[in-house]
Amino acid sequence: MKKSLFTIGDEVIIKASGKSATIFKCEYIKNMKRYSYVVNEYPNTFFFEEEIQTKE
Repeated sequence: MKKSLFTIGDEVIIKASGKSATIFKCEYIKNMKRYSYVVNEYPNTFFFEEEIQTKE
């Protein structure tokens, strides 16, 4: 299992919308071999690492 790129509390940018968000939950999806993230601003949606980026 690889290490998560983001941790809870990190401020990120959602690539599709360009909007700022804060990581609320991080979970490793074993069968997909990658992490999913839930952000405070959109609690009913999850994002994968390639859909978000660090806030600069």
